[in-house]
Amino acid sequence: SPAPHPVPGPPTLEVSGRVATITLRRPDRANVLQPEDLAALDDHVQAVDAMPEVLALVLRAEGRFFCSGFDIGAIGNARRVDFGAMVDRVAAARPVTIAAIQGGVYGGATDLALACDFRVGAEGVDMFLPASRLGLVFYRGGLERYVRRLGVDAAKRIFLTCERLDAAEMKRIGFLTDLVPAEALEARVEALAATLGALAPIAVIAMKKHLNAIADGVFDAEAHAADAALAGGSADLREGQRAWKEK
Repeated sequence: SPAPHPVPGPPTLEVSGRVATITLRRPDRANVLQPEDLAALDDHVQAVDAMPEVLALVLRAEGRFFCSGFDIGAIGNARRVDFGAMVDRVAAARPVTIAAIQGGVYGGATDLALACDFRVGAEGVDMFLPASRLGLVFYRGGLERYVRRLGVDAAKRIFLTCERLDAAEMKRIGFLTDLVPAEALEARVEALAATLGALAPIAVIAMKKHLNAIADGVFDAEAHAADAALAGGSADLREGQRAWKEK
């Protein structure tokens, strides 16, 4: 995993082969997101989207906590910050995305994690979303994502009660796709990223796109047919057939 940075600052991007890693770097403040962090996250995802060789994108954080959301002290300042647009960028990222979650994930960071395709949590992690306690109405994209991915009953519980959920409950409702011992978090994420990186690029990227489209109710049959035809005539398929026969 990437080495910790001694000086807190905006998220960094590192690329190694078919795996890219974005690291949140404000561990002294539970990785609370500043306006410049949102811009950096958006820029990093756009950069990775332009790298056809990258098949997996890991979102991780330094320190005890994954992320405590957006700095509410920055809400309403002179600089316009669109948190929801940044999270939508992550949700629409071309590679398969993995959130590596330790310690706690709070506020808008819960939606940032939910936007990822896989959410691997360490035992002891917890979450809560205090919007209604703070007097904030959550942005539309986040509300929709919660309902689509976790169901309306779970969304109501999380948004309307501000209840803190522990790791076991996060896994039960589907917020976490994996739950592992804390000491195994990095190894599990690295193994998952390596698995994704070894897959046939055209097929895995296309199927991620179409699975998300089905979940969002916007499946495009023509685009699916085009991707299926592209994969059917690709070197990836021929190599996969050869490897399967040899196996």
